[in-house]
Formats: sequence, structure tokens, C-alpha cells
Amino acid sequence: MNEKKYFVHESSYIDQPCRIGEETKIWHFSHIMKNSIIGQRCNIGQNVVISSGVKIGNNVKIQNNVSVYTGVVCEDDVFLGPSCVFTNVINPRSFIERKDEYKETTVKKGASIGANATIVCGYDIGKYAFIGAGTVITKDVPDYALLVGNPGRVIGYVCECGDTLQKIDNEYKCNSCDKKYIIINENLVPKE
Repeated sequence: MNEKKYFVHESSYIDQPCRIGEETKIWHFSHIMKNSIIGQRCNIGQNVVISSGVKIGNNVKIQNNVSVYTGVVCEDDVFLGPSCVFTNVINPRSFIERKDEYKETTVKKGASIGANATIVCGYDIGKYAFIGAGTVITKDVPDYALLVGNPGRVIGYVCECGDTLQKIDNEYKCNSCDKKYIIINENLVPKE
């Protein structure tokens, strides 16, 4: 007997073939399309669409009303807030098929995207970056960066724990977990 080791609500659709990891939960009215890969311990909220070829890592949380389109990769521990939006074509027209022009978007390990944010395709969101609610992403996002606005702009940095970092001299410190970071070659990295 081939018993699945994940949960799917009876109102959701799972197209085959696809891969869904153990302990993943897929809630009401969601649609997982063929050839998608979803890791272990993910939580897929209500009314979510995972398109063909999408790759979702382990422990990813996708809140309600999110469509993750072909070309998107979410690494481990990513958070996608309610109704955030991905795109996969720069210049869509209903009367022109552009499936061969899909652009990739990678959301790197630990990044969080707030509710109603829009991610224009073809850009990467760095590790542990935090995209504020309603932000529009139109360029690559550095690791640990905190972005808000339209277009999104860096207003600071966040710790792996999610709290805003405080700049003290030439380093950044988290007041919650005491982790420290420094900038090397214009990139924020954990201090050894």
C-alpha cells in the first residue's frame, strides 16, 4: 500500500506527476500543478496555486491567496505572506504566448515576503531578506536587507531571527539574539 505522508484537504487538486515531502499540509481550494516539487514540513494555505516546474524547499510557509508561477524557486525556510504576487513574464499580452520567455525568480533561504508584495520576475531575493507588506520588487535584493515601498528600497537590515539590526560603528548587531554582522564587499554577512 502506497500511503501518502502529507495532508491534502479534500477541496484541493494535486496534478501528477509532482513531488510533495513528508509532513507537508495543503489546505482548502489549492492547486498543485504537475512537475512541481514541494519539500518537507511545508504549509500551503488556502487558495494557493503552485504552477508547473516550481520548486519549493523544506519548511516553507505559503499563506492564503498566493500564486507561485513557473520560474519561481523558493529555498528552505521561506515565508510568503498573504496575497503576495509573483510574475514570470516582463511584457505580457493576452494574445501573444510567451511561455519560452519566462524569467526565473529565486527566493533564497530564510527570506520573508510580506502581505500584498509584488515580485517582478527575473530578480533574486537574498538570504534572510525581509520584504515589507505592499512592497514592489524591481531589482535583486541583498542578503538580510529590509525593503519597503514602490519601488522597494533598502531601509536597513534584519537578523536571521527577523529583528531589525542596529548599526554600531562598522558592524550591525541584533538586540534580540546578540548576533553580529559586518559588511564585506558590499554584502552583509554574519560576523565570525
